[in-house]
Amino acid sequence: MLVKISKATRKFENWHSKRTPIVQADLDLKHKLMTEHPFTFLRATFYRWAQIWPEVCPELAKAPTVLAVGDLHVDNFGTWRDSEGRLAWGINDFDEAYPMSYANDLVRLAVSADLAIKSGHLKINNARACKAILGGYLAGLRTGGVPFVLEENHKWLRHAATGELRNPAHFWTELDRLATVPDVPKSAKRALESILPEDRYRTVHRIAGMGSLGGERFVALATWKGGRIAREAKALAPSACIWANDQKGSERIFYEEIIESACRAADPLVRVRGRWLIRRLSPDCSRIELNQLPEKVDEEHLLWAMGFETANVHLGSKSAVSDVRRDISRRRPDWLLSAMRKMTAAVVEDYEDWCKLRS
Repeated sequence: MLVKISKATRKFENWHSKRTPIVQADLDLKHKLMTEHPFTFLRATFYRWAQIWPEVCPELAKAPTVLAVGDLHVDNFGTWRDSEGRLAWGINDFDEAYPMSYANDLVRLAVSADLAIKSGHLKINNARACKAILGGYLAGLRTGGVPFVLEENHKWLRHAATGELRNPAHFWTELDRLATVPDVPKSAKRALESILPEDRYRTVHRIAGMGSLGGERFVALATWKGGRIAREAKALAPSACIWANDQKGSERIFYEEIIESACRAADPLVRVRGRWLIRRLSPDCSRIELNQLPEKVDEEHLLWAMGFETANVHLGSKSAVSDVRRDISRRRPDWLLSAMRKMTAAVVEDYEDWCKLRS
């Protein structure tokens, strides 16, 4: 019998705090934001998902294993510049990357779409959403993967990925409002300076994300060769899957491995240095949340692309691909929709319990 969400949260946060410093004010904010909507709650509580997933969908949890994203959802996508300066789009965050069933990422993506529909951020229905996600995933497996480079191809996605909130003036104004941090860990400074071309910079504390909210996150702001630049150092910790599975021993972080193995036009400035993930921030190099998308966007096409991009990542587990395709071919056509409904119900139940606790 699983413990209640409140006890699970306390136990996880105690485990997590022993592996990385906690910013208490940010963690308190996270707890508050978790009451806003089940979609926000889902984003904030991958640790709980990792705990209940094998209980709610035991057969799917035993499906062929890949190096999975883990904490995949419809707001975990963004753009960046690759080594050729091209604008690329895809999965934005791999903090929870871990070897697990390929179905985890697809079901979690579908559940996030369901909750986004319920919150009014998507207008597609559940059946079409699941069909689009799975269709894109299967297409990605069949083709062997193709990165989403938004140059001569995918003009519709380029349009969807660019909006007023990614306007340079807006982007830099928001960062400039952040207060300077006087004390930055030496390891974070070294990590930032390893990819910062300018010696003179100002360091600020940035509040972003949901799953990682409560952890240390520093941004170095500078002016270089006539323009603004920013580099972020975000504290990394082992995947919550280790906690959920009560595993002992290795607490390996898979962030670099999953990026390097995926079919991806990678950002050359995304690296892991010790306990820090370091990366470039700019209007072109950031997450795109659903509320930042233009009002008129082909939601079915967008979810298809998200499914395809999930395949791009899973294809990095080359030895598992044939087993994954075989496993999907044996399943009922509505397997993803059915699993989505079960996991959505479990998430909503935890959300309601959390809200009662906070009221």
